[in-house]
Amino acid sequence: MSWCSRRGTGNNYGIYLLDAFGNKVLLCCDPAISCLSPRPLRPRDVPPVVPAGTLVGKPGAPPPEELPKTDRVGVMNVYDGVLPWPEGTKIVALRIMQVLPKSTPSANGPRIGHGSQKGARAVLGMVPVEPDGSAYFEAPVGKAVYFQALDEQGLAVQSMRSDTYVHPGETLMCQGCHQPWPHAPATGALPIAMRRAPSPIRPDVDGSNPLSFPRLVQPVLDRRCVACHDKEPKSPDMKAGDWKKNENRWYTSYIKLKPYAFFWDGDGWTTPTTIPGKFGARASKLYAILAAGHYDLKLPPDELRRIALWLDSNADFFGAYENTDAQARGEIVRPSVE
Repeated sequence: MSWCSRRGTGNNYGIYLLDAFGNKVLLCCDPAISCLSPRPLRPRDVPPVVPAGTLVGKPGAPPPEELPKTDRVGVMNVYDGVLPWPEGTKIVALRIMQVLPKSTPSANGPRIGHGSQKGARAVLGMVPVEPDGSAYFEAPVGKAVYFQALDEQGLAVQSMRSDTYVHPGETLMCQGCHQPWPHAPATGALPIAMRRAPSPIRPDVDGSNPLSFPRLVQPVLDRRCVACHDKEPKSPDMKAGDWKKNENRWYTSYIKLKPYAFFWDGDGWTTPTTIPGKFGARASKLYAILAAGHYDLKLPPDELRRIALWLDSNADFFGAYENTDAQARGEIVRPSVE
């Protein structure tokens, strides 16, 4: 037996009991209003009252301007994931990345980087990961963020492929780094990070927030690459060039580095996945060349780290959707919506 809705009195629908042979018994039909979507009811226990997890809309909460600007995020064990980590991996930090809200109407207006239809981003900074894989930190409320797990060289080994955010008054916890969905958390001692106060996010280098190829990468190219490349006509041009005449108003160096970079591209409408150790700087030709030593060039660690940070961040050029000429001139342009 089942319930169904069908036309009853006049133009109104009624609720009928229907058997396997098509027999119908009218249960309810109101001439004033149709009866739809029948649901069987039975006595049940009162469901538990779940306390509010945030201060938003909570009775007695402070007004919006007085709500906390940061709240707590914890990861129980970054090594707890679906895919295996590269052998010998040691994660020492999480990089906190913000995907900035789109403030211009067209998908590629402006074109942020080599990857089509991609959002601009900012590197908010890093927080420590304890020896047991746990992390506990303060994150800005109401901002779309994702996390990258960094090894001892500062290279991203794993990256989230979705965003998350924290509300005022909320503590957001996750078990691991892409852990299996039906997976129950391990029991035992309290993770090391949760035994202390949450870490503040430590900002990264100039040119990372928001991401800016002119400020983050081009100074390294100017110091270390331009002079030698200018002597060899067949080598890629590493100068900024006449960017006002270039495609998308990008630097010549940025265009020439495309075959050596790593980025996700939305043109194929595919859903990218992150295999630990096989994306970003670790999967790029450029980092492999520079880390091994390029002819007589051996980049200092801080400059090599700038290149790695750029490659881990989808190898973008712009870090905001507005004032692209000012960004290309190397000026700091804060996004209009953050």
